[in-house]
Amino acid sequence: MKFSGLALLRQSLGGHRGWDRQWRSPEPKAAYDVVIVGGGGHGLATAYYLASVHGVTNVAVLERGWIGGGNTGRNTTVIRSNYLFDESAALYNHALDLWPGLSAELNYNLMFSPRGVMLLAHTLHDVHITKRHVHSNRLHGIDNVWLDPVEAKAFCPPLDISERARYPILGAALQKSGGTARHDAVAWGYARAASALGVDIIENCAVLGIGRDATGSVVGVETSRGPIGARKIGVVAAGATSTIMDMAGVRMPLESHPLQALVSEPVKPCFPCVVMSNTVHAYISQSDKGELVIGAGADQYPSYSQTGGVHQLTLAVEAICEMFPMFGRMRMLRSWGGTVDLTPDRSPILSDTGIAGLYVNCGWGTGGFKATPGSGHLFAHHLATGSAHPIAAPFSLDRYTTGRLIDEAAAAAVAH
Repeated sequence: MKFSGLALLRQSLGGHRGWDRQWRSPEPKAAYDVVIVGGGGHGLATAYYLASVHGVTNVAVLERGWIGGGNTGRNTTVIRSNYLFDESAALYNHALDLWPGLSAELNYNLMFSPRGVMLLAHTLHDVHITKRHVHSNRLHGIDNVWLDPVEAKAFCPPLDISERARYPILGAALQKSGGTARHDAVAWGYARAASALGVDIIENCAVLGIGRDATGSVVGVETSRGPIGARKIGVVAAGATSTIMDMAGVRMPLESHPLQALVSEPVKPCFPCVVMSNTVHAYISQSDKGELVIGAGADQYPSYSQTGGVHQLTLAVEAICEMFPMFGRMRMLRSWGGTVDLTPDRSPILSDTGIAGLYVNCGWGTGGFKATPGSGHLFAHHLATGSAHPIAAPFSLDRYTTGRLIDEAAAAAVAH
């Protein structure tokens, strides 16, 4: 059923009892052309683009929990592409180019809001590295501009640009095309659109093993709902990637860490954009419900927990209060955590694996949400054609043997 104003009016007359299920819930078939392990945003986007772009519809997405229950529903929804290195800029800008038209394409309101993303500079060192990002981005056609403190406050009035601040604001980089989207809607929209094209969305289906034949090629997966055959398997399991890949005997250069966020009580609109600070390691925006959405850096210890340490939240709140004293009396409403997969260079992996039929998309760390449409689009190309898209080619596993890293860890202290 297509969503529209007329459909909404028609359903309202019937008490909204006539809406179809958002996506089908079929029993798993015996075999598929492609099995996607992981029903988060990236996995669902991959399945959608396999069907819509490449005509591969005999696809199953296996999710051990429920759609939207993992990192897709646990992030802070920031969208931007102002990364330093050429490869990263191309990758994230490819995703950013897809975001504006995605609601119309999926016929689902993703609440994409290009409200602007501002990165603050507090020290002379911050100024130098931030301007370096600006110049590099502009060479790639990315709309990143430098603002002096007065211009920054004009764009974001809550900023305190007084010299008495503990972290004085010496300027900021602004990407106006960046912003936010509704994370749950992204997962639901891709799931609904993929299902309509024939993709099977299999929830509550944990992968327990990866089957291989005498030649070493993959032949399918063992799951909690029985064996499922597959000619190709794409692992898109975020923090669980290393455990899934271990089932096939592939050791991944990943560590899984908790990443936490929290929201305040809702208030009237008061914060017009996304503001980030690498120096104090925190960022903030305001949701459409009025909550202040606050994020921090990843916890330092490896863990599969979706909670994390209280001290990390305390540091984030302290940082926000120091930058925005006006929020000091706000009450926090709730906090949560996700499990992120971090690579040594903090750049993702989109790659084959040396095992015929086995592909992996992982390592997005703390910045996976913004890349969702681009990641799915590029990974679907790899699965459908057997070769990496030129934009994704630099992000293969081979870079950890050749030494050609894309070191965004050194380029920025935080990668949200």
